[in-house]
Amino acid sequence: MAFAGLKKQINKANQYVTEKMGGAEGTKLDMDFMDMERKTDVTVELVEELQTKTKEFLQPNPTARAKMIAPEGILADCMLLYGKKLGEDSVFATGLVEFGDALKQMADVKYSLDDNIKQNFLEPLHHLQTKDLKEVMHHRKKLQGRRLDFDCKRRRQAKGSHITDDEIRGAEEKFAESLQLAQMGMYHLLENDIEQMSQLVTFAEALYDYHSQCADILKVLTETLAQKREEAEGRPKADFVPKTLADLNIESSMTGLEGGGANRNGGIIGSGNGYGGGGHSLQNSSYDWLNAWNNPPPRIPSVSSYGTATSTSANITKNPTSTARPTSNSNKFYNFNSHSKTNIQLNDPWTASPLPSPMRSPAKTPAQNRAPCCTALYDFEPENPNELGFKENDTIQLLNKVDENWYEGSINGRTGYFPQSYVQIVVPLPEN
Repeated sequence: MAFAGLKKQINKANQYVTEKMGGAEGTKLDMDFMDMERKTDVTVELVEELQTKTKEFLQPNPTARAKMIAPEGILADCMLLYGKKLGEDSVFATGLVEFGDALKQMADVKYSLDDNIKQNFLEPLHHLQTKDLKEVMHHRKKLQGRRLDFDCKRRRQAKGSHITDDEIRGAEEKFAESLQLAQMGMYHLLENDIEQMSQLVTFAEALYDYHSQCADILKVLTETLAQKREEAEGRPKADFVPKTLADLNIESSMTGLEGGGANRNGGIIGSGNGYGGGGHSLQNSSYDWLNAWNNPPPRIPSVSSYGTATSTSANITKNPTSTARPTSNSNKFYNFNSHSKTNIQLNDPWTASPLPSPMRSPAKTPAQNRAPCCTALYDFEPENPNELGFKENDTIQLLNKVDENWYEGSINGRTGYFPQSYVQIVVPLPEN
């Protein structure tokens, strides 16, 4: 029995090569059968392509190992999050919450559409592909093999080989049987328009229901937002007066300069006879003191001893821009004969320590919060176009958490999905 099967396979191969290479003529079937074969081949391609494109229609990345989140749901989460953060006292915040709720409903409707189409359209197509089409293609393949065996035996008998009539008759009967089965299978497949049209109607109804529900949701949302806009337009605008530092009970840095009290530079401003003599008021002394910081004086005269000063001091007294400066060495601030070096440092405004800068030192500025990111523990090779590949120790910016096992992130301008088990979270995503 095994030898007979091997012999039949040899006959098939011999006849196939003879037809392709030697130009031998095989048994020709009628045009109706060939047309049925053509339509069957188109149906096979149609079912395969239709399933793929329908899945892409429902999910932009059907080959992804992680289920894609509806874009309406992602936008809804954003609006709901920041609408609640703004607070209910803002009309804009309540509008964001209303919009987010509507998008959530649309996302739920989209999930229902996916389930409906998968159950009532994709599953029947998959059954047709794995059952009916598979059976028809099996009969066609068997028919082709038996035709080759039948033609080979007839050709060999015509050339004088020892092929009996019984062998020819047996091969012919099997060929006729396979021809009958192949024709009936293709006929039932091609005449099954009622069932296939029912599946198309179900698909169309599901899409119509989806868009109708989305239209109803958006209609209600539009009316609600229009009411919110009218509410915002009708709300009276309250007068706003910016608060001063005094309103906030914050002591101004000018208070010590204008109040006449002692300051940290030796009480120069607070003295009743300011450093320009008794002819100047306290207000003028304060003004000159502040100008001293904006217009730095010439170099401080060098002191050779506690009792004398170099001739540079004469230049200071001749500066016309400083009306409050001492005019002679008899002044208390520049009388080096009557004051010690310690008093010079306390009373001389040019040797006093400067006021602290209002600008914060860059070294003390707190570091800005880092964006959510993670570090790759292993190399990850993407298997699908929407997955993100990376190498060990790469730093990946986190964009979104798809589910418990997958993240969405970006690296070097590329964005995609990657498994959580391949990375270590450095800065986690903010909690919603």
